[in-house]
Amino acid sequence: MTTPAIDQIKKDLSENDVVLFMKGTPAAPMCGFSAAVVQVLSHIGVKFKGVNVLADNDVRQGIKDFSNWPTIPQLYVKGEFVGGCDIVREMAEAGELQTLMKEKQVATA
Repeated sequence: MTTPAIDQIKKDLSENDVVLFMKGTPAAPMCGFSAAVVQVLSHIGVKFKGVNVLADNDVRQGIKDFSNWPTIPQLYVKGEFVGGCDIVREMAEAGELQTLMKEKQVATA
């Protein structure tokens, strides 16, 4: 599977340790689920790239096809799909997200 949108997704994942495909931007999330994941990542002090899927319909559909996951937001760490809002929140509450960041050698505050 290759399209310009998929190529851009792969590029973002290869160039950034942590990528959040979200509605809106980290500074101005456009949905509660995206805002919740931004809050979790900010709370644990992870630097991440936010990709606004509302800015490009091809990327919005492309990330769903790429991950085979139907909803946004989607969090990736070192190119690996972690999950959406509920999974990220549950992992953070259990300390698993912080552990994952350490295992993947991603800096946290």
